Amino acid sequence: MADLYTNGEISNITAKVSSNGSRDDCLLSNHPSFYLSMDDIFSRLLTLTSYISSRFICFIEELLYTDINRCSEDLLDASFGQRSRSSSCNDCTFVSDGCSCSSQPYSARTSTGILEKIASDIRIRLHVHSGLEIVESNTRTGGIHFIFQGLMLSLFGLRIAWRLASASWKLSFCYVRCAQVRVHSVIARVKKTLHGSSDDIGWLQHTPGMVPVEDGSARFLELLQYIRNGEHNLPNSFVYLLIPGLFSNHGPLYFVSTKKFFSKMGLASHIAKIHSEASVEHNAWELKQYIEELYWGSGKRVMLLGHSKGGVDAAAALSLYWGDLKDKVAGLALVQSPYGGTPLASDILREGQIADKESRRIMELLICKIIKGDIRALEDLTYERRREFIMKHELPEDIPLISFHSEASVGPGVLATMSHIAHAELPWVPFPTFGGEESNYAQAGRTVPVVIPISAVMALCALHLKLRYGEKSDGLVTCRDAEVPGSVVVRPDRKLDHAWMVYSSWKKDPREPDACEMCEALLTLLVELGKEKARKGECSGLKQH
Repeated sequence: MADLYTNGEISNITAKVSSNGSRDDCLLSNHPSFYLSMDDIFSRLLTLTSYISSRFICFIEELLYTDINRCSEDLLDASFGQRSRSSSCNDCTFVSDGCSCSSQPYSARTSTGILEKIASDIRIRLHVHSGLEIVESNTRTGGIHFIFQGLMLSLFGLRIAWRLASASWKLSFCYVRCAQVRVHSVIARVKKTLHGSSDDIGWLQHTPGMVPVEDGSARFLELLQYIRNGEHNLPNSFVYLLIPGLFSNHGPLYFVSTKKFFSKMGLASHIAKIHSEASVEHNAWELKQYIEELYWGSGKRVMLLGHSKGGVDAAAALSLYWGDLKDKVAGLALVQSPYGGTPLASDILREGQIADKESRRIMELLICKIIKGDIRALEDLTYERRREFIMKHELPEDIPLISFHSEASVGPGVLATMSHIAHAELPWVPFPTFGGEESNYAQAGRTVPVVIPISAVMALCALHLKLRYGEKSDGLVTCRDAEVPGSVVVRPDRKLDHAWMVYSSWKKDPREPDACEMCEALLTLLVELGKEKARKGECSGLKQH
């Protein structure tokens, strides 16, 4: 308001009044009745006062409109996200003169249009030039203008009240819409969370074109009985590579007992030194190089036995690099491997469910920060990633395949079962010796076993999958997801959890076969499948000739 009249403009107004006064003095000599009266000065003051009040009203309107439009735009942005300005103008803008969906924001167009129109009307009514110089008005109409401006003040008040009421209604409507969107989003998240992986478990069996599996459980049990009786038929003409699964780098005894068992029989066996927490494609490339080194170093083909994610990594190596590994790999046995995916990985990392971002942050903290791994190691075991990979990279048909899966026990006795996963060496500590004359103390090293209740954890996970999805599992992998199309499936008659094949139990039952004997039986069956495929290939070759 302070910039309406500057000192120069006031001087111009005074000059005009003075000039008019001098001109009237010239007329006084001939027409005495036209002296400059106080009414003329009063009418001019009224005109100036009316103009100032009009500009003040415009200023108040501009503040109100700017604040209301800003609140409306903030609410619309919060409610509808990336919705465009043009859509906001169509749905939640105020009804005003000159409003159109253009590239400019609504608040700027509305406020500017209203102010320009009001200023134009006031200039016309008050006979004001663009330079804000007051022109002489008829003294007889000064009172009429004053009354008219008083009426306009009331009209402006009603107009502001109407716009405030309209803005309140619009804001209330936007709040209701925002609440509806949030409620629908929460309902959708709850439904997705409850539904989980119900439609994904066993998708390999439902996919058209997949090769059916063959049951080899009976032959496996026969070979296992032969091994229990001391008949070991595993040939020494292969190199046996044991491939560990996820988090195996943090279990020092992973596959150790099986490797020692094979070494005692004079077999060349190795445990693949790969980063178990890396992605499937990364481990596939490392396994390809590892297999080639073993082949060129020994001159023997390699038999692969992969547990859990290790089986998935080995299958990916054969799918991606079969042209280089065709003459170097003799067969693959997948032991409790989530070839089709696992519901636990999908349920943890599924987007759009309740607390999906929080779950992902926790897993990233655990795998990436604490374990120093890659989150893709878990992502590659979800149903979405496995479906995408299998459809793009299929396993070769001429490779012998075995799929081994089991069901974990959920009985009360499992909760007391402990698994031996590592050895801990205590520092050199002096211990007293009794009966010795030379020294009262002797230093000795102590090695104690590290045992944890892995079976209890697997039992709880298996019970969870049984109650939620009605699926049999070993605690981490469902039985249907572990069956590879075109493979020979082995279903043992015992209840074994996911970690039983790689970690020996603290209390062994001598009447039952252990994990080492089962691995030998699986590889023996794999050798037989390789011989059978070779005979079929020779027969088909002879028929073609």
